[in-house]
Amino acid sequence: MTSPKITFIGAGSTVFAKNLIGDILSYPDLADARITLFDIDPERLATSETVAHRIADTLGAPATIEATTDRARALDGADYAITMIQVGGYKPCTVTDFEVPKTYGLRQTIADTLGIGGIMRALRTVPVLLDHARDMERLCPDVTHLQYANPMAMNCWALNRATRIKTVGLCHSVQGTAAEIAEDIGVPVEEISYVCGGINHMAFYLKFERNGEDLTPLIRKVVEEGRVPEWNRVRYDMFLRLGYFVTESSEHFSEYVPWYIKRGRDEIVDRFNIPLDEYITRCERQIDKWGALRAQLQDPSVPLEIKRSVEYGSTIIHAKETGTPAVIYGNVQNHGLIDNLPSDCTVEVPCLVDRNGVQPIGLGRLPPHLAALMQTNINVQSLAVEALLTGNRDHIYHAAMLDPHTAAELDLDQIWRLVDELLAAHGEWIPEALRTPAKAAPLLRVA
Repeated sequence: MTSPKITFIGAGSTVFAKNLIGDILSYPDLADARITLFDIDPERLATSETVAHRIADTLGAPATIEATTDRARALDGADYAITMIQVGGYKPCTVTDFEVPKTYGLRQTIADTLGIGGIMRALRTVPVLLDHARDMERLCPDVTHLQYANPMAMNCWALNRATRIKTVGLCHSVQGTAAEIAEDIGVPVEEISYVCGGINHMAFYLKFERNGEDLTPLIRKVVEEGRVPEWNRVRYDMFLRLGYFVTESSEHFSEYVPWYIKRGRDEIVDRFNIPLDEYITRCERQIDKWGALRAQLQDPSVPLEIKRSVEYGSTIIHAKETGTPAVIYGNVQNHGLIDNLPSDCTVEVPCLVDRNGVQPIGLGRLPPHLAALMQTNINVQSLAVEALLTGNRDHIYHAAMLDPHTAAELDLDQIWRLVDELLAAHGEWIPEALRTPAKAAPLLRVA
């Protein structure tokens, strides 16, 4: 087995890079990996390079570590490429995604997966990912692309449709939520087996068992005994109404549907404890703490804590390199994997990984009400991707019109104007073909 070359794209995300590098080098079989760190920010890249060397030293791993701001050099000959980028960053783009909709009374929590914020993030992220993929097709055509950037489903849909690169989208919501439920019901997570499926951030546990025993009654008992965590009221409400538990957090899920964030109905927001502007708050908190954290990560006198994360990236690399089989949950194109979802959409399903690569496992038909709920999100994803790959700006309006939360709050004229205002505010972060304003919002004049 030769030492694999593993390229991190967006390695300036130091904390996330630290976790993934620690996971990879913790495997003795991967300890001599060639780690290449790439970022467009030299300062943050230098910090990540220092941390990577500290990880290798702490683990006694003979890894080769290099850092570069040259993307072609980073990707040349890569066996694995791990994407973890945020195009436009906190400022100006994320702030814009929150502040402009607020002037229309449209409030959000995370705004990175669906909704008007998710659409805008896709418009500025997908073109960058496609540029990366074109480099991969030229420099490492057999690479396994591990894609962590949001909006996950839209990003992977565009990559699978427009490139030949083998991409699997990775998220921690399936395994993370399983651990949260396990804690709520008092069953060790290592004793639980589950089957989960759907779309990213809206997948549901179709089976949740211990030794063949259905644990759903224990989840229901959490509600009956008044033990629902205050931060998780939305998901438990959906569990009661749908009969299945959804994977992504309550703050995320509340903006994928039209029922929880309602203008003029703050009692609903309060009742379900929905943290509006949550992503903005998190970003500001992280920015405030970054200076001290950076100094600590770089200080050789401060012991570096390395513990395995729940991320699937290292598991995939290890399984593919050694042939040791593993099952992960990945976001892949729906080629007959879920029968009652569109064949070209991105689905999140269990995948077997071994030397043959990532092999998705079909789940058949989902319960019809779950598939119907997912379709409301898939409609938005499909139209945003169509806009990006065809350059048809009209489909951005169509995506926003069909978005469940946006449509529940705004009328069509407001949606049209909001899209125009957001595209203008983002400027050159948006592809030029999509920046040309519509002649005018279509207004029906009635005498």
